[in-house]
Amino acid sequence: MAPHDQPQVAVVAFGQSDHLRTTDELSEVEMLMPVLHEVLAATGLKTSDIGFTCSGSSDYLAGRAFSFTMALDGVGAWPPISESHVETDGAWALYEAWVKLRTGEADTALVYSYGKSSPGSVRDVLTRQLDPYYVAPLWPDSVALAALQAQALIDAGETDEPALAAVASRSRTAAATNPHAQLRGAVEQGEYAVRPLRTGDCPPVGDGAAAVVLATGNRARELCERPAWIRGIDHRIEAHGLGVRDLTDSPSTRLAAERAGLFERPVDTAELHAPFTSQEVVLRRALRLADDVTVNPSGGALAANPMMAAGLIRIGEAAARIHRGASDRAVAHATSGPCLQQNLVAVLEGEARA
Repeated sequence: MAPHDQPQVAVVAFGQSDHLRTTDELSEVEMLMPVLHEVLAATGLKTSDIGFTCSGSSDYLAGRAFSFTMALDGVGAWPPISESHVETDGAWALYEAWVKLRTGEADTALVYSYGKSSPGSVRDVLTRQLDPYYVAPLWPDSVALAALQAQALIDAGETDEPALAAVASRSRTAAATNPHAQLRGAVEQGEYAVRPLRTGDCPPVGDGAAAVVLATGNRARELCERPAWIRGIDHRIEAHGLGVRDLTDSPSTRLAAERAGLFERPVDTAELHAPFTSQEVVLRRALRLADDVTVNPSGGALAANPMMAAGLIRIGEAAARIHRGASDRAVAHATSGPCLQQNLVAVLEGEARA
């Protein structure tokens, strides 16, 4: 099927849980199911109406092999359904579902992801992403690596500590109107976590889940008054070795944005998956965002950073603004790995209003 013959895909519903520091009383399934019910109710669909289901989560985070199958049991895998899973953020599950719908094999898809970071030390767990021979044995945690990136930006004259504090303040002030955010309003920058990053420059550790429904063509228009059409989406990756990368730049984000068509026309909204304040500096430049673009009106990952769901939430939040008419063209970004190693960029648009 030629690209111009492939059906257009839109986000027609988005839901997320409240993001909390701990959810000891809830299993992953109990945390996820209300969100799935929310997005299905918003579209009037039943599980049996969904053509394809794809999820994102992490066995390392859960501490159990094939942990996603328990959530799948809650979704309903019998009678047999068309289903897949990615061992990463749900934004990449959305990409797989988008590909499936573009082939014409289904006209609706359910995408969900979830993560519980509270039971263990997520900073230690994330070291398992690193090079197993030269880097992982040193146990540099996620905050230490982000601090290396922040210091590189400061040394290059791209930012300074007051500017990073301003990013944190703006994000969490914006989150004051987001009922699902974990941190809202003014938050003290606090002491240094790893210099030059203070605790206020770092994301909260917490638990949460998110889900979206995708649909194609006229099916999308039937399910949503103003669908958020995915005009382009692409993901790229940096070299695994941190020592061969320029941590002050993100070529993979720039390339993904170019392939997604971001630079063809201006956007009015950007939802950036920047768990650390310094990473927003890198992403703004890579995505060539103008000063009048509204960045992270939801508060972003600095207000709530549920592992494996925060990237999908960026796409969902951008789509939700289009649904309610607050945005016409938006860019959503998701990342995975240390120092913005893997990056996904999606461009979403609403149809012109009469």
